[in-house]
Amino acid sequence: MKVLESKETLALTKKVFELLNHQYLKNEFEFSNQMKRAVLSISNNIAEGSEYNNNAQFVRFLKYAKGSCAEVRNMLNICGEIYNINTESLKEHCKEISVQLSKFIDYLKVNDNKRIK
Repeated sequence: MKVLESKETLALTKKVFELLNHQYLKNEFEFSNQMKRAVLSISNNIAEGSEYNNNAQFVRFLKYAKGSCAEVRNMLNICGEIYNINTESLKEHCKEISVQLSKFIDYLKVNDNKRIK
């Protein structure tokens, strides 16, 4: 899970922040702020959930992280539609993280007595 948290989500966050420096998005303060909060929420929820001592709480926060992935993907769709910015690789990266989160959630549900940090 640390690989997902530290590598994948950090890479996505960096790419989203770079995207938000695009000339069309520089003055879209509310949109940019919401997208930054959503992408940061992915790794923040993973980190927060990992601090709890039971899998049920961890799963809850992993689901929040998945929800944030969906929010980021939606905002990337908006970037593509309104500003004609190619965001396909970012959307794919976001989807990969969401799939990894789903697999980890499934693992934790099946192995409720085992804990991974």
